[in-house]
Amino acid sequence: MKIAELHVPDSVKEVLLDLGFKELFPPQEDTINAGVLQGQNMVLASPTASGKTLIAELCALKHVLENHGKVIYLSPLRALASEKFEDFKKYTSIRKADGRRVSVGISTGDFDTADNWLERYDIIVTTNEKADSLLRHRAKWMDSISAVIADEIHLLNEAERGPTLEIVLARLLQVNPHIQVLALSATINNVDEIAGWLNARYVVTEWRPINLKEGVMLQDEIQFKDGSSRKVEQETRSTPVNLVLDTLRTGGQALVFASTRRNAVSAAKTIASHMSKALPKSGSKLVKRSIEEQTKRVLEREAHKIQEAGERTQLSDELADLVRSGVAYHHAGLGGAHRRIIEDSFKERKIKVLTATPTLAWGVNLPARTVIIQDYRRFEAGYGSYPISVLDYKQMAGRAGRPKYDKYGEAVLIAKTADEADYLMEGYVLAKPERIWSRLAVEKIIRGHVLATIASDFAHTEQGVYEFFGKTFYAYQYDVKAIKTVINRILRFLHDEEMIYVDGDSIFATKFGRRISELYIDPLSGVIIRDALQSKPPLLTEFSLLHLISHTPDMGPIMRPYQREIDKLTVQMEDHKQELFMEPPNQWEDHVGYAEFLGEVKTAVVMNNWIEELPEEKILERFSVQPGDLYRTIENAKWLLHAIDELSRVVAKNKEVSALSHELVERVSKGIKKELLPIVQLEGVGRVRGRIIFNAGYQTIEDLKHASIEELTNLPTVGPRLAKKIKEQVGGFVKKDTWERLDKAAEVTQRGLLDF
Repeated sequence: MKIAELHVPDSVKEVLLDLGFKELFPPQEDTINAGVLQGQNMVLASPTASGKTLIAELCALKHVLENHGKVIYLSPLRALASEKFEDFKKYTSIRKADGRRVSVGISTGDFDTADNWLERYDIIVTTNEKADSLLRHRAKWMDSISAVIADEIHLLNEAERGPTLEIVLARLLQVNPHIQVLALSATINNVDEIAGWLNARYVVTEWRPINLKEGVMLQDEIQFKDGSSRKVEQETRSTPVNLVLDTLRTGGQALVFASTRRNAVSAAKTIASHMSKALPKSGSKLVKRSIEEQTKRVLEREAHKIQEAGERTQLSDELADLVRSGVAYHHAGLGGAHRRIIEDSFKERKIKVLTATPTLAWGVNLPARTVIIQDYRRFEAGYGSYPISVLDYKQMAGRAGRPKYDKYGEAVLIAKTADEADYLMEGYVLAKPERIWSRLAVEKIIRGHVLATIASDFAHTEQGVYEFFGKTFYAYQYDVKAIKTVINRILRFLHDEEMIYVDGDSIFATKFGRRISELYIDPLSGVIIRDALQSKPPLLTEFSLLHLISHTPDMGPIMRPYQREIDKLTVQMEDHKQELFMEPPNQWEDHVGYAEFLGEVKTAVVMNNWIEELPEEKILERFSVQPGDLYRTIENAKWLLHAIDELSRVVAKNKEVSALSHELVERVSKGIKKELLPIVQLEGVGRVRGRIIFNAGYQTIEDLKHASIEELTNLPTVGPRLAKKIKEQVGGFVKKDTWERLDKAAEVTQRGLLDF
């Protein structure tokens, strides 16, 4: 089917034709023929790069331009949401019947708001969790949604994210039974069940625009799924490295999956040490030198970006050194800024080899010619090492083959023995993905959703609650009776903890319960905070609140203490004992609880060091944490401190706690002492620059108003561009010729960086 033949507005066709789209892929044509543009609910299950996003775009624009509708696009991750937002922005030149342009909005952050400003957008991209939060706030504009697009629907099977996606879809169908649902997925085993739950048709295909060759490599030979094989030159003692070098010499990129963060880093370092062998063996020395010098310049710029993103640390220097070799690693321990630079550089084909943990397979789209799975096991704290699922393997393998660059993609598992090679071929390459099962019926997962059902006025009777959960995928796969026992236990808990009350046959949320639901925190976290606020430690300090939030389940994985830290943390716990809201467990009677408590103390100590402006490098080194884990803890801490601030107004009327928690939100966000609060509100001024400016004598906004522009420019790490921005923000007087000199200096500085 040609693009010109589509039953969509001509303005949409023009955008696509201008971008070079001329003909639909087979899966796209099948989905169109199945009725997706006629409002039919649809599940499209097809491999990576088979064109699912275009179907989502056509469906969304059909609603906006012809049905005057509003569309919400659900993504499991913020990074993916940002990708889809960029995809949809290409249509914002199109005008609707009323003369206004198609508008696209994105919201993935603050969970304690209805985001009423989103009402003015036609297409809204958001995460599953943000959509759940908006539903809890009963954002009025959500009642007018005519279509929901659910990306990565197979994540229903994922214990952490799956239940939220399931609840959001069930809730949207409850709010508007006539809403169109388009669910997108990798190929899965029981698409018919998901389609049955959503009252949808389904299209399942294995078609890919680029042929995928799956195989197992033992020593120097790859045996492929189709019966073919090929030899790989053995230049090193490492099988994965040999395959990487083989890929690079033919102009490909390689994506190497390792079981742990440490293994991903180790693999990157090993590969980097052999990258000099990756140059083509044929060709003149002059051509080789030219390629080498050009590559070196490009990679030096990328390395510089890594070192300039945030505080410079040993980790950022290590990563920059790898990038100079054309190699990088990617895992959750990296900070967001570094991950984005690496992702962009790999997409732009500057970085040639990327090593990663399996979680990348569920994240952003980073295709490579060759995907190498060097270890089919993965490790998770608390669970140990276990084999990946077939679905995980298929997700990784699906990254093989770069559209527009490769004629084929290779996904290769590495075997150490002949028996293991047979196992990998039978158990992964030739196997079908597992069935998708709902993960909803776990008390700690759904207690917040049960409360939200009542607090957001979706149901006001016990039967009404059961009826809503009867619309979930869990009830479709099993029976609502199977989940009734769990719901009944949760209702008793919510009643006993005064989050709901009963009036005759009706159930209502208390003010406390409603606020817990709106704050998007676990009801158990709410109980812990409430009980703490009704008492008070002998000495209320920042540490009191930092430990309190570390004690809640919403803090997520706490920073577990290493054996070498136990004695020191025990001393620190004793030092801070007067500041704690709760007594530590007895070390001898509750060994597990005591160890958990020490982990909470460690998390609070790390946060305390952060707000006391200990350099990031020192924190990472002193506590053996990684940037991504530190930033995740910071984000969770901001959210929970805000919750304390809000709940202290509802349940305890504790002005002292409210003021302290409100201040701490800002301090934790920036990692600063209290004295820097005014200065770091300025755009471009973070904890490091803020301290430099403060120590130079500019301690207030008024000081900066009267500061000489030359003095600011000469401060370390400030320079002309930021000096100009600061003066614009504080409203200080600057002569016209000074602005002109600043503009010129900033331009020269920027050009120098680009030529670096």
